[in-house]
Amino acid sequence: MSSTDDVSHKRAHLKSCPPGSNGRDTALFNLAGALRSRFVKGRKSGDLDEAITLLRDVLELRPSGHPDRSSSLHWLALCLSNRYDTQGAIADLEEAVTLGRAALELRLPRHPNRAVSLNNLANDLWRRFQKHARMYDLEEAIELHHAALELRPFGHRDRSSSLLELALCLSNRYDNQGAVADLEKAVTLGRAALELLLPGHPDRAVSLYNLACRLWKRFKNHARMYDLEEAIELHRAALELRLSGHRDRLSSLDGLALCLSNRYDGRGAVADLEEAITLRRAALELRPPEHPDRAVSLGNLACDLRTRFQKHARMYDLEEAIELHRAALELRPSGHCDRSSSLDGLALCLSNRYDSQREVADLEEALTLGRAALELRLPEHPDRAVSLSSLAYDLRTRFEKHARVFDLEEAIELHRAALELRPSGHRDQSSSLNGLALCLLDRYDSQGAVADLEEAITLGRAALELLLPGHPNRAVSLYNLACCLWKRFKNHARMYDLEEAIELHRAALELRPFGHRERSSSLHWLALCLSDRYDSQGAVTDLEEAVTLGRAALALNPPSHPSRASSLHDLAQCLIKHFRHRPIAADLNEAIALEQEALQLLTPGGPSYDVSRRCFTTCLQMKINPQVTITSSSAPDVTHFDVNQDIRGFALELLKTMPTRLLHTLTGVLCNRDAQILHFMGSQQCGQLLSSCRTCTPDQRTTRIHTAVSRYFKFVTFSHRWGVDEPLLRDVEGHSIYDMSTQGGFRKLQTLCVRACEKDYLWAWSDTCCIDKDSSAELQEAIGSMFAWYRRSALTIVHLSDIPDNGSFATSEWFRRGWTLQELLAPQTILFYTQNWSLYKNLTSSNHKTDTNVIEELKNGTGIDSRFLINFSPGMDDARSRLQWASSRCTTRPEDIAYSLFGIFALHLPVLYGESAENALGRLLAEVISQSGDISVLTGLEQRHRSIPVSPPISAHIKRYHCPHPNLTRKNCH
Repeated sequence: MSSTDDVSHKRAHLKSCPPGSNGRDTALFNLAGALRSRFVKGRKSGDLDEAITLLRDVLELRPSGHPDRSSSLHWLALCLSNRYDTQGAIADLEEAVTLGRAALELRLPRHPNRAVSLNNLANDLWRRFQKHARMYDLEEAIELHHAALELRPFGHRDRSSSLLELALCLSNRYDNQGAVADLEKAVTLGRAALELLLPGHPDRAVSLYNLACRLWKRFKNHARMYDLEEAIELHRAALELRLSGHRDRLSSLDGLALCLSNRYDGRGAVADLEEAITLRRAALELRPPEHPDRAVSLGNLACDLRTRFQKHARMYDLEEAIELHRAALELRPSGHCDRSSSLDGLALCLSNRYDSQREVADLEEALTLGRAALELRLPEHPDRAVSLSSLAYDLRTRFEKHARVFDLEEAIELHRAALELRPSGHRDQSSSLNGLALCLLDRYDSQGAVADLEEAITLGRAALELLLPGHPNRAVSLYNLACCLWKRFKNHARMYDLEEAIELHRAALELRPFGHRERSSSLHWLALCLSDRYDSQGAVTDLEEAVTLGRAALALNPPSHPSRASSLHDLAQCLIKHFRHRPIAADLNEAIALEQEALQLLTPGGPSYDVSRRCFTTCLQMKINPQVTITSSSAPDVTHFDVNQDIRGFALELLKTMPTRLLHTLTGVLCNRDAQILHFMGSQQCGQLLSSCRTCTPDQRTTRIHTAVSRYFKFVTFSHRWGVDEPLLRDVEGHSIYDMSTQGGFRKLQTLCVRACEKDYLWAWSDTCCIDKDSSAELQEAIGSMFAWYRRSALTIVHLSDIPDNGSFATSEWFRRGWTLQELLAPQTILFYTQNWSLYKNLTSSNHKTDTNVIEELKNGTGIDSRFLINFSPGMDDARSRLQWASSRCTTRPEDIAYSLFGIFALHLPVLYGESAENALGRLLAEVISQSGDISVLTGLEQRHRSIPVSPPISAHIKRYHCPHPNLTRKNCH
């Protein structure tokens, strides 16, 4: 009998049972059952609404105590639950739960239908959990399903139903709490259910599908491919049972497509990706514009198309993915639970299109969408780490475009936040480690803080440990760590870093076979490392391999590739090196052709353009210079001059005129002369110098060496008042000051180096940490050379720690200290900074000694004539004035009152710490009078005492010499 005929039959029977007659409740109940059965087949809501109305009438006719009341409660709850599934009215679900509890209370433990009530109430609690995500609903549902399962032993016809539904709840609890035991039990229960649902059973497809989904989850947790393989088999079996027109065919299409997409990610079989896309398109066709889940199909297909774009770089795939994501986003307006997913997916595609086409509008839109997605994914959102990482990636990309440090700083903060959400054991921790390492490496390149490079290496090693052989991202981790180690080698010249970098690049290259989109990068960087090893060790085999690899990398970079210019230039450099080893015309001609092409690709005026231009002109000079012999490929090796010796020699001579130790402003490390030379020999400037010197005359070579080395070693001197706990040599030696405390004297040193670096100076000197004060010989040399160092410096930075931004420096204690007199007079170029390290009065001049207003203030504050302030010469001229300038100045150690004037008078006298101030000053004045021949230098110097905890002013000591001492006049009485 058809469902329609059954309903008609039951209606006729109801008419024969008017209100008040016996059996009316049964007739109502039976008609309600027939209507619900017809609803299940035809999905007409009118049938279900009528069934609910009839069951409410039945319930009234079956009051408390009626033997069939529990059945009425049960079926009314079931119909309300069905209507909730169809219409989503939460009131229906709440009433269904209430009625289900009432039915269960009436069906005591031995009641034959207790298991049915347990099962149905558990299902409604599960539905409520799906709506409100309240864990106590899910916990109760699990307890009820367990109880129902106990009442349905092996052989019970409904045991498979309890197994399936309990497995579903446990799987949901795993999704929320991550307890692997729940997932394992869900898989076990799913297998048990499938064994009971033999081929032909109407629920077999459901069981196949559910078990496949749980195996996929286990694969995502443990990355065991056999789980994924079984999931694919099960999904195929379920799809075969869900033919065209089946209401659950969509779920099987989506599930199978997802698994195939994951298998492609793991194994790279393009057939899997193609089938996944085909399945996604089929699913989309089954979800027309009005379908509630159309956005899901749009998003899924877009993701797979983007994956295919990453494989084949066909722009039409990416364009379609963008269109699909935009369509999905329109279907997910503000407030939609999955809006953040569409925002994130569209941002990712736009970011990829920017990488390919460099349209800044795409990058900016990607950033806007990424921020919007992050706002929707609050701290407890399971995908917040994904949004943090994606936004950080795009900010780093914008930093690469515009070099705005705030973008990089934000990217680092976001990566750190993502890493906190991906603790040890998280499947995406390696991705966050690599992303953060790349950003720190960029900041190292930008700011030179060695701590960033060291952290990047540590993070890179941690990521590599997580990406075991066979992992699809292992090559990326090998490559990134190798690049970090290469940079550390360039900084410290430690060969073991370069050796490890070469090993890692080789390993990455093996994982990037022909056809891999990143193979050219691995070829390029391995060539670069081998070229550097040749520079250090001279093995020609390294250079020849570098040339071979460079040619292979270039062949993979078409003219439109963003890295082609770099590949052209680096290969040209290798060929030039090979030409110098063995002058073969073909190498030089190829290098010239490569640089010519690079210049066509680069923007004139940019740093890369200038480097290529210099290399190009060097090649031309080598070609036309008659002093260089060029041979055919069969000619024997020709000896060429090596300028390394000349460079080192001149650098050593130059450094002898400079302080023994200098702070390297890029790294914050204190370097002795050997380290300073090592920095230069490994620098780009030195490489350029070597290139140019080998093609010029000896006289030209000498000039170029002197110019390049002198420019590289320009240094900044520091003048300040000593404070409490100034860092000494032992405090900073072997460390980067940027990694140390940011308080007190350390902060002062750090800011000095930053200011020097801002002015494009690599080196800085401070009297606090750059002198070994425990060595009397070094201290003697420093005091004797200090005036010359300040005079030789490219810039002297003066920090007036007691002058606010709007103050006048005439009131600073700096002008009343003994040592600061020569630090004012010696420098040719000077800049005054206030308490907060702002330029004095915000003056933008590059030299405050050229500012007339500053000079006038200095003149009025010090009593020193402007001509001496601007262009002072040490010596005995006007010795009396020089003593007058110092007459009101004080020093902490009494002897320094004399030592601080040695440079002013160009004197070289022994430094004898421990002698009295009178004795030290006596030696000084005796030499001044002796060399100047002017005994009147002491006349007019008045004593001006001040109550400060330092040595009295020089005038207090000079007073005792107003009546000439025989020792002071001996040479003038002959």
